[in-house]
Amino acid sequence: MAKGYKQPQAKRGAGMMSQLAKLQEQMAQAQSDLAEETVTESVGGGVISITITGDQQCRSIQIAPEILEDVDVEMLQDLITSGVNKALESSRALAAEKMAPFTNMLGGLGLGI
Repeated sequence: MAKGYKQPQAKRGAGMMSQLAKLQEQMAQAQSDLAEETVTESVGGGVISITITGDQQCRSIQIAPEILEDVDVEMLQDLITSGVNKALESSRALAAEKMAPFTNMLGGLGLGI
């Protein structure tokens, strides 16, 4: 190339725009995958099990029948609350792990994510 030649702006920006479009597509796929992945947490020695997706949607709450024989409503409520919070924490950790490559890359571009 001749000394002092500057590549036209449109061509330089086009490469970055296609990279960002590809990144956006990959992020959308990762988010879609997260919606299908689940985490299950148990509390109370396994009498309550909560299953939540990677995008924080509750899929199921399972309660062992034996806990209902001598039901203490407050204890049951506490166990369910504890189980949901534990499952949400695991789900958020899964999401952070799966999305880390994208947040790191975007943060490195100065987008403050």
